[in-house]
Amino acid sequence: MTPDQETYNPWTVVNLVFHHLAEQGLHPVLGETGDPAAAATGLLRAMGIAPAPEKAGPADPEVQDELAELRRRIMPGIE
Repeated sequence: MTPDQETYNPWTVVNLVFHHLAEQGLHPVLGETGDPAAAATGLLRAMGIAPAPEKAGPADPEVQDELAELRRRIMPGIE
């Protein structure tokens, strides 16, 4: 990665896609079919954006809360 290359957190892409699919009435799952961050990383690279390093830390609390709410709505009883 070059110093001026743009980076982005793959988990933010996972959140965006998960949210979009849920809004379309689909029922995405996390973890049952593999690590979604790997696909998000590939998508970022295909668009010329480097994935942010794993050590970038967890998502902001607001994003974590939003993901938890999506899980409650889409997968009731699974927490």
